[in-house]
Amino acid sequence: MPKLQQDIHNETLLVFNCHEAWVYQLCALGCSLDIIVGLRGQYSRSWDLHMRPLPPNSRLISLPEALDSPKRYYCIIAHNMTDLLEVKSRPEPRLVVLHSTLEGRVIEEGSSVTPQEMREVLSKYLELVGGHAVAGTILKAQSWRFSDDIVVVGVDPSDYRPYSGQLACGLRICNFIESRKKILLWDFHARAFAGIPVRLVGHNPNMPGVTASESWDHLKALMQAHRFHIHTADLQLEDGFNMATIEAMAAGMPVLGNCHPSSPIQHGVSGFLSNDPDELRKYARILLEDRELAAKMGREARKTAMERFPMGRFRESFLMSIETARRKHESCKVNPSDIRVSPESPRPDAHQVLKP
Repeated sequence: MPKLQQDIHNETLLVFNCHEAWVYQLCALGCSLDIIVGLRGQYSRSWDLHMRPLPPNSRLISLPEALDSPKRYYCIIAHNMTDLLEVKSRPEPRLVVLHSTLEGRVIEEGSSVTPQEMREVLSKYLELVGGHAVAGTILKAQSWRFSDDIVVVGVDPSDYRPYSGQLACGLRICNFIESRKKILLWDFHARAFAGIPVRLVGHNPNMPGVTASESWDHLKALMQAHRFHIHTADLQLEDGFNMATIEAMAAGMPVLGNCHPSSPIQHGVSGFLSNDPDELRKYARILLEDRELAAKMGREARKTAMERFPMGRFRESFLMSIETARRKHESCKVNPSDIRVSPESPRPDAHQVLKP
């Protein structure tokens, strides 16, 4: 059995903060976490308590503190090429988690770099330094051409309150919608739910009246009370579910959205799916008028979440990913600090990596 699974409580992971809900999942590993915050380009300079409480056995540190730390980390967990380059002076194994499709990321960031260039540079860099890539879903693995290791998020239904659906209103949880409208099929969302009461929750500074939840407890209360959850996504750019969708299912909410091959929702059983906005609006009205039907469908959604996204599976799979990163690191003959990077940018991204 890998050492991490036996002595996990004695080890510490160095983790870049990105998506608090995802990072919080690492509690399941049972180890200590040093979480790097205060990075340029992020909307929050620290851990966002609106999303999740600080994980147990964790501490927040700055990037300079991480680079100077005398601690020997069991593994470094990054979320993009920039993160990998920031810690190139650290000697530990490293792993990068691919949270989005490559094409979706290019659209969201408005990057001038082609997907092929980004894909090739990340692949070359990981090969040089003995790094390892983990994709969050099959679609993201196919997009980046890293299909060896796929670890889907997990959820613990016991974290959520019993569903009531007392509010005849839909709920959609999403950050930065303005930069992700194409990815989220936002025009379709707007047509499908025109005239339907829907509460949007998340960090969306350009959308008046839309705010983030006050805390994780508040977010759970919202999922408990609202009638259904919404997720729409472009088939090539995003999956038919995201972490908010899985959480809503675990909370017992039925889900409405467009037809998507990776959607965990069974039409007419755990929610409703349609590519016709008028038809989807009809289904929304049915659930608004029939609270008992919504609760019945929500129970099926919760059952699906327990079967398809168990936290135990996430834990075991991610532990194996960490061990893979450690094995690759041991066989690597190139020191990451020897990789030269373009000096023009203090936080360079993938296209600025030069030859070793």
